[in-house]
Amino acid sequence: MPEDRNHVDKRVIFGSILIFIGGLFLLNSLSIIDFRFSRVIFSWPFFLMIIGVFILVNTSKKVLGGILSGVGAFLLLPRVFPDLYFDGSVVFPVILIAFGLYILLNRAKQRQESLRNDGSIKKDTIDDVAVFGGGSKIIYSDNFKGGNVTAVFGGSEINLMSCKLADGENVLDVLMVFGGPTIIVPKEWNVVINVTSILGGFSNKSVRNPNLVVDQSRTLVIKGLAMFGGGEIKTYL
Repeated sequence: MPEDRNHVDKRVIFGSILIFIGGLFLLNSLSIIDFRFSRVIFSWPFFLMIIGVFILVNTSKKVLGGILSGVGAFLLLPRVFPDLYFDGSVVFPVILIAFGLYILLNRAKQRQESLRNDGSIKKDTIDDVAVFGGGSKIIYSDNFKGGNVTAVFGGSEINLMSCKLADGENVLDVLMVFGGPTIIVPKEWNVVINVTSILGGFSNKSVRNPNLVVDQSRTLVIKGLAMFGGGEIKTYL
């Protein structure tokens, strides 16, 4: 399957962020600029903003990504501009308002999903985001083509047992930060794992009968980034 030109590899984004942060530290060390980067970079608002950018750029959850990056950037302002001061009591209401907006804006999209009696969702591509939580999802499709899975301090269990792979190569791009998903696939699927790991990983815990004939004409490629987290793929006999 040809690679989507509009798709941005998570490793490219992460590498660009590392280069940017490293460049800032280098300029500071050479006394070219004078700024307390550690006060900004090693803070939870900065981390929240970066996660929001990941979600905004590389998933269809634009509302969630925009809210997370916006809240992170807003809470970073006092760290970037010391003269600007926010009372601590402002933080919690801002977060509540932001997630309230996300719930309201996301409700209409959830209603459009086709549900079967067993609670499974009809989708040919998946775009799952689990932040500080997760859940269990059953997907069914006669032409599953992959998608995106993002897990930050959490992770979902994604059951693909009722799916059939589309012809050719189908890519499931995963981002795992302090968390990760569990993906359950049919035993006859041909699965290739190509995940970049930084103090994390993605494991294949599939159970397969050695006499089973695997369909090599249809492949699920799992790629992406595992940073301080990890996930796993499973099959059932």
